[in-house]
Amino acid sequence: MPEQAQQPTFDLRRVYLKDASLEMPNAPAVFLENEAPQVAVEVSTENRQLDSDAYEVEVSVTLTARLNDKVFFLVEAKQAGIFEISNLPEDQLQPVLHIVCPSMLYPYLRANVADLLTRATLPPLHLTEVNFEQFYQDKIAGAATPTVQ
Repeated sequence: MPEQAQQPTFDLRRVYLKDASLEMPNAPAVFLENEAPQVAVEVSTENRQLDSDAYEVEVSVTLTARLNDKVFFLVEAKQAGIFEISNLPEDQLQPVLHIVCPSMLYPYLRANVADLLTRATLPPLHLTEVNFEQFYQDKIAGAATPTVQ
């Protein structure tokens, strides 16, 4: 029985939309424009330990769409999850928290952002896939927060 207690465990306990906002500071004038907006996307991740075996992981996105010098819309959203992780060596824990967990949360974030934009009658926008392994390697190397195209 003691051997079983030392087995690594990993479980997604809860997924939730922690924060979401949509701003359209130049509406309704931007709706009269005929050109497509330029969209900048920033993605970031955070995590924190809640108790001995529970961790909260967050994936955040900021979308800024501009038409010429005017902001068409600004979306900020934060998808989070509570993960139970135990008996995992530290050298394996950090990649799980920075790669595996965000990869599991990101599809929920993508769906919530697409839904928010659709409900606001804005043009559909689907976030591209993110390579969280590369994202983590860049973070370790001290690179600036990557911008997703």
